[in-house]
This record gives sequence, structure tokens and C-alpha cells, in this order.
Amino acid sequence: MRKLKIEEMQRLDVEQFRSEEKVPLTLVLDNVRSLNNVGSLFRTADAFRLEGLILCGITGLPPHPMIHKTALGAELSVAWEHAESTLEAVEQLRSKGYKIWALEQATDSLCPEESPLTPPERVALVVGNEVHGVADDVIACVDRCIEIPQYGTKHSLNVSVSAGIAIYSIVAEYLRTMPNPE
Repeated sequence: MRKLKIEEMQRLDVEQFRSEEKVPLTLVLDNVRSLNNVGSLFRTADAFRLEGLILCGITGLPPHPMIHKTALGAELSVAWEHAESTLEAVEQLRSKGYKIWALEQATDSLCPEESPLTPPERVALVVGNEVHGVADDVIACVDRCIEIPQYGTKHSLNVSVSAGIAIYSIVAEYLRTMPNPE
């Protein structure tokens, strides 16, 4: 066994990435204050070929050196837009037919693997501020909350870590439901 070299990984370039079909999942950042988390979420969106990101409220915007440091250029490949209000962004997505999910500890929340994304469904996943989580007015209007089970002494995970776990689970299940191209 050996590590793969970068040229062996057959990664897409930015133009190829932009033209490829995306997983119908948009990540909505609700006032995420850490630029490192924003960059990490861009990188995760690139890794799983998500539709894009909506950066809401005080969430930092590219171009910014701290975002670039953790995004490693994913802010150039992943589509993104800014919205002043998370609630307005969510309402606009709903009007376009998206289901709205929040990644939050809430009553009746489900594990990500219990929340399949099934074609042709489109989902917007809202992730929240590092201290306050997803805003209460946004939680009041979502279709579903998903939560990462935790078994230690801390009550939460870092937003980019929990989003990565949730996105992996959602996308893996989505890919299992896709018809075989043969």
C-alpha cells in the first residue's frame, strides 16, 4: 500500500467542476463567524460536488486570505452567493422547490442517515453560528432538523466538522439511490 500522488487522483479542474452535474444540496451558512470555518465549508462543498453555498448575514465572503487558507481554492470552484438574511434566503429557496433542513440539536431531529436525499428532491441544509447555532426564526420554518449523535461530555461539534459528517452521510445515501449508468 502507498499514498496516491496528486496526478493519480484524477481530480477535476475548476472549469470541469463547474460543468459537472452537482448533488442537489445547497449549503446555507447562517451567520458563521469564523473565516476558517467558511473556508472549510467551501472545501467540503467542493469535495462532495454540492450545488453551492449561500453565505448569510455576518458570514465572511471571498475573496479573503483566511477563507482561502482553508478552502485551498474551493471558493473559486464552488458557486456561492450572499444574502443579508438567512430567513429570506431560506424562503427564496423554498419558493424554488427546495426542502429546508437545519443541522441543529432540536426536538424530533433525525440522524443524517435517517434523512435520505432522494432524486429529484433538492435540499438546502442550514448550518449555524458557532455559538448560537441556527437562528430560532429559521428553525421555526424548516422541514426537518438533522443532528449528529454525540456520546462525550461536550454538547456540540465544530460547525465545519458536523457539516462534513452530515454532508457525507446525505451524499452517500443519495449516491446509493442513483441509477447505475450501465
